[in-house]
Amino acid sequence: MLRTLTVTLSMAIAAAAWPALPALAQDGPLKIEITDGVTEPMALAIPAFHGDAEVASRIRDVVAADLTGTGLFREIPKDAQVARPGSFGEAIAYEDWRAVSAQALVSAEVTQSGDAISVKFRLYDVYAGQAQGDGMQFDARASDWRRAAHKIADQIYARLTGEQPYFDSRVAFVQETGPKDARIKRIGVMDYDGQNILWMTDSSSLVLAPQFSRDGRRLVYTSFDSGFPQIRVMEVATVASRAMTQDAGSMAFSPRFSPDGRWIVYSREQGGNTDIWLMDAASGAQRPLVQSPAIDTSPSFSPDGQRIVFESDRSGNPQLYIVGVNGGEPTRISFGDGRYGSPTWSPRGDLIAFAKQVGERFHIATMRTDGSGEKTLTESFLDESPTWAPNGRVVMFTRVTPGGNGQPRLHSVDITGRNMRPLSLDFAASDPSWGPLMP
Repeated sequence: MLRTLTVTLSMAIAAAAWPALPALAQDGPLKIEITDGVTEPMALAIPAFHGDAEVASRIRDVVAADLTGTGLFREIPKDAQVARPGSFGEAIAYEDWRAVSAQALVSAEVTQSGDAISVKFRLYDVYAGQAQGDGMQFDARASDWRRAAHKIADQIYARLTGEQPYFDSRVAFVQETGPKDARIKRIGVMDYDGQNILWMTDSSSLVLAPQFSRDGRRLVYTSFDSGFPQIRVMEVATVASRAMTQDAGSMAFSPRFSPDGRWIVYSREQGGNTDIWLMDAASGAQRPLVQSPAIDTSPSFSPDGQRIVFESDRSGNPQLYIVGVNGGEPTRISFGDGRYGSPTWSPRGDLIAFAKQVGERFHIATMRTDGSGEKTLTESFLDESPTWAPNGRVVMFTRVTPGGNGQPRLHSVDITGRNMRPLSLDFAASDPSWGPLMP
């Protein structure tokens, strides 16, 4: 049975009108400088949140996991926190926190009334001896406590890094069960950290490569429910789906939405030839974009919707090309050793992530949109299907373990190539698509 996903979160965010603390002189707000070099994680103190003990503890732990999971922060151990404030409004004993080398401090209070919770928090620059930014309050349903935690972590991350946040976001994926030669697959949607899984399809037909629309309200994917690959679009809130292609004698696959959601770009195979096509997402009207005797596949829009990167073997082996949305002659951008595939444009617009095979090893890598600055992030038996976090800082991908019983698992890595992490799922999964930051 399918579960219906209903987005009903009502979360108020407001600068809290709490008394301001005296500001001390400093060179500027506390910030992490993120570079390709080795980054010493910032020492962050997150003492127990005040208020309702059970829910406060759960929210605190998720905030800590979000921040330390980036590799940019390390948490001051609880047994070293000798200056834990007795209440949310109590003055901060900065000297005591400096003594344990804390650079930043999070203070929060959680209250629950029936089915509603309220969380207010403040971030402090320990060395400057002042609050960093305004305090904030989040109001939500009690069942949405994890989202409240992600929202807090997002605010802290943004203030301490200067980057856009990404914790309060979702990932679509394909769960895989059964032997390799008889896989059973279904689409799920989960929080970015693998929690709150909701199943979008059942296992009655093979499904592949779900992709979120930019607003996160729709999924476009490949389905074999007709016996051969065709494209379907699903409304995430209702799990209602409809077929977009039903062409006899052809196959349609690798679909993605345009940034404005008006178009779907996809691969169409007919008569042994695979080209890139565009489809009107409302009417289903289709037209060819790239046609050649080569295999042209895996298209992905630029964030401004004006260009498309795709994979083609027209040069003899798979390479990456860019073409405008109005067609024309594609421009090759990859020239390194190996085979390039599965390109996906960063939401920032500055980089393209892709999978690459060199010899018997696979990699996830990035390059600038003109093909320069190629950087390898991973290496393994098989890495594929990269997708970007909504802030363009982290890439999630599928890693398949070797051997007859090898299984696909989801991993993530920072664009510097650091902080490789497996996602905590107790089943095999592939084909991730990272959705937008939630409203």
